[in-house]
Amino acid sequence: MADNPKTVLITGAGIGIGQATAKAFAADGYRVIVTDVLTEDGAATAAAISQDGGLAEFQPLDVTSTEQADELVASLEAHYGALDCIVANAGIAHRVPLDQLTDEKWDHTFDVDLKGMIRVIRAAAPKMRAARAGSIICLSSIMGVAYGWDEHVHYSAAKHGVVGLVRGLAVELARDGIRVNGVAPGYVRSAQTLSEENSLGEAGLEAAAGIIPLGRVGQPDDIADVILFLASNAARYVSGQVITVDGGLRVGHY
Repeated sequence: MADNPKTVLITGAGIGIGQATAKAFAADGYRVIVTDVLTEDGAATAAAISQDGGLAEFQPLDVTSTEQADELVASLEAHYGALDCIVANAGIAHRVPLDQLTDEKWDHTFDVDLKGMIRVIRAAAPKMRAARAGSIICLSSIMGVAYGWDEHVHYSAAKHGVVGLVRGLAVELARDGIRVNGVAPGYVRSAQTLSEENSLGEAGLEAAAGIIPLGRVGQPDDIADVILFLASNAARYVSGQVITVDGGLRVGHY
């Protein structure tokens, strides 16, 4: 472990892609700040990293709370200085037909999936700018860059918004040495996609595998490895991009 490891804050890191990302960053020597509203899952993720010899701590965070985001970032900065990386991963996807899509349901999805990102980024940006370094990675979706999703109009719209967020921030923060990119996962086996109520379910994932050129749905670590790449020096000249990680689905399904 480095004497002065880089610090990454990951939202929604208790399960799925967020959890895999936390473990990938820890294996690369980062101090990982695991955040989630799922306190048991978040604490378990941090504990598992620690047991494997990594450096991690769990901090509960509801990304719909500006107060919580501001307080957490300030506390981390007081202990560790400017954050080196933010992975804005927290998100929800609820099936809601258009005739049931109330203002409240629309706003809740945007509050988590889009505004939840800017709350954390906005809080951390001043010290990252002062340090003139850093990387920010935001999670979109293939439903935010390529496809529509029936009964998930609010989700698709929010994930399209992530693309605009990435592009705007990339330009605004570039002169301060901060890179901003996004990742748009395709079909990935996770608790979210396994939900029959709100997503594909097991049968749907099996069907999806049949139309994916690489012949399988993704695993969370397939996405985590790309996120880690974007944070690394290997991606030092990459900013403002949203990389689709989908096993070839976008170009191979007609």
